[in-house]
Amino acid sequence: MDFSKQKRGLIILAMALGLLMSSLDNTIVSASIAKILDDFGGFSQLSWVFTAYMLATTSTMLVLGKMSDLFGRKLFYLIGIGLFILGSALCGVAQSMDQLIWFRALQGIGAGAIFPISFTIIFTIFKDPKDGAKLSGVMAGIFGLSSVAGPQLGTFITEHWGWRWCFYVNLPIGIASFLVLLFALKETRSERKPKVDYLGTFLLVMTCLSVMLAMEWGGKDYAWSSWQILGLFGVGLIGLIAFIQVEKRAEEPVLPLEIFRNRVVLGTSIISFCQGVMMFGAITYLPIFSVAVLNHANTNSVLTPMMASMICGTIVSGMLMMKFKYRTLMTISMLFGVATSILLITASRQIGNFEMILIMILLGFGAIGPMMSIGQNAMANSVDPRYMGVSSSIVGFWRNIGGVMGASVMAVIVNHQLKGFIEQGAAQNHIPAGQINTLANPEVLMHATDKIPATILSFLRDSMGSAINQGFILSLCVAVIGVLVALSIGNSKFQAPNRKGETGMSAE
Repeated sequence: MDFSKQKRGLIILAMALGLLMSSLDNTIVSASIAKILDDFGGFSQLSWVFTAYMLATTSTMLVLGKMSDLFGRKLFYLIGIGLFILGSALCGVAQSMDQLIWFRALQGIGAGAIFPISFTIIFTIFKDPKDGAKLSGVMAGIFGLSSVAGPQLGTFITEHWGWRWCFYVNLPIGIASFLVLLFALKETRSERKPKVDYLGTFLLVMTCLSVMLAMEWGGKDYAWSSWQILGLFGVGLIGLIAFIQVEKRAEEPVLPLEIFRNRVVLGTSIISFCQGVMMFGAITYLPIFSVAVLNHANTNSVLTPMMASMICGTIVSGMLMMKFKYRTLMTISMLFGVATSILLITASRQIGNFEMILIMILLGFGAIGPMMSIGQNAMANSVDPRYMGVSSSIVGFWRNIGGVMGASVMAVIVNHQLKGFIEQGAAQNHIPAGQINTLANPEVLMHATDKIPATILSFLRDSMGSAINQGFILSLCVAVIGVLVALSIGNSKFQAPNRKGETGMSAE
């Protein structure tokens, strides 16, 4: 291996560590929540420790991807790593829940740069695009690895060193990644002075935040019909209309709408949204199904096989792209989504461990994993090289939006169905009317089963299982939409892109 190849290997390792660090952060922190509450209290603000990170990441992802196209990918990747390191350090020294939430948002902004720009750099440092495509599949698999390793690693760190080290552990990893890329990655940029679309940037962030806050608060903090939620949706709609009008006239739009004229770009965006709905719905409700319905001791029996197989599916699909059309691979992936959704809709309390693990493997390997690599490569291979950064951001953006909306809509379905089932069987199971709302809370079956009589507990498990079954109808619907969209994207296949005019990157 020559010296330049050694440096390229260091660059890849540095980006892999950065991507693992940013994607691991939500799952690793979830294991330390109990200790954080012991120190700070503030249970009512708990969800914001995660929500602030997701909002900041999703609302800035497209903007930072575009800025990397204009001002240099190396620069904005280093900015992203720097913000993430700073946010991690501040989270570690936070003295209140409010401080922790704000510092988590700062981490999220950094992550909004790390994820998409990692793939952009991978696509541009390889002379052979096929090597870049295969490696991007491996990098995408790291995203799934975080969901498997995060809770266990977070529990170990919290028990042995304290919850603050869940954030401090990012510092040596982030600093190492920063320094390697600072000295090993060389970039040449255009002499043309870039023009920033400030108004479009503001409208994009405002629209994303409004819609995501409405989905987060709706049905929890405020009724869906409340003026707060309707107002946020209204602001989002007005912001979207204004954003589209501004982007049509902008000299250098933050999101070039012209790229959506390409069927592959538009189709990949929609399918990534569908993938997000299925993925986040599964991550949210399969653990509840495992513990509250199947009475398993923990969630490892469903999450570990799903995430492990997702990594395999991501890597394998990255290799298959060399031989098959995007349409073929995306259609097969969404058909897996249809099949697994049907299996989850019909899964009962009597399902065996082997059958459940098999469903998880089909879901991870076939339905969720492939789009991790196919989406990034299809998008990058279908746009003008000068839009590489923002195009890499689009996949993650739509996946996150689909995840937030999917989890919110599925919560509405499951909660409504669960309450309905309990109301129907309350009299037969001797449940007082005043306890229906309490027993309709999934947390009761997760943590307080020792206080419930056996006959009522069995009824509640059946009711919860049936409610979650109904919730996966949403996954079935979006999977069917995904199949139809995949069939319509045309005959495009992976090919070496025309790199004329693209920002140059290499190992120094």
